[in-house]
Amino acid sequence: MTRLRIDVDGLAFCFPDGWTASKYDEWSFYRSGFSRMWPGIKALDLLAIDREKTAWLIEVKDYRHAARTKPSALGDEVARKVFDTLAALPPARVNANDETERLVARHMLGAKRYRIVLHLEQPEKHSRLRPRAINPADIQQKLKQLLKPIDARPLVVEAAGMRGLPWQACR
Repeated sequence: MTRLRIDVDGLAFCFPDGWTASKYDEWSFYRSGFSRMWPGIKALDLLAIDREKTAWLIEVKDYRHAARTKPSALGDEVARKVFDTLAALPPARVNANDETERLVARHMLGAKRYRIVLHLEQPEKHSRLRPRAINPADIQQKLKQLLKPIDARPLVVEAAGMRGLPWQACR
């Protein structure tokens, strides 16, 4: 039983058998073309499609070693990445040079529903030097407000609390 494993920022994401997953921010279509259309276009870290045709849009943030300076802007940043990534999928489906990228874009566009996940790692213990500056509930509420037309129930998770998601994240 081989599981699909993708490494992002020091975390390993292991997806169940039968899933398709890809590291979107490394696609040549995104890096060499779409991101250069104008300044400021952003990309999510991972795209995944499960057996039931749910498309998972996943952003990974790891602040265990370097604290975030503006935690209040995180919700806006993730929402922008979701928007930009979704905007890139139709042209990637037909114009990407890489067959895998075209295939993943086609599967994402054929999804029955979209789910958004922010995987947020913070220092385990609160301290002055490495505080847990971001309240996951606040970020989740902000994502609900901004992304309701795409996913009314976005999730904010961490490796120690995956909240029932069907994949694993390991350090």
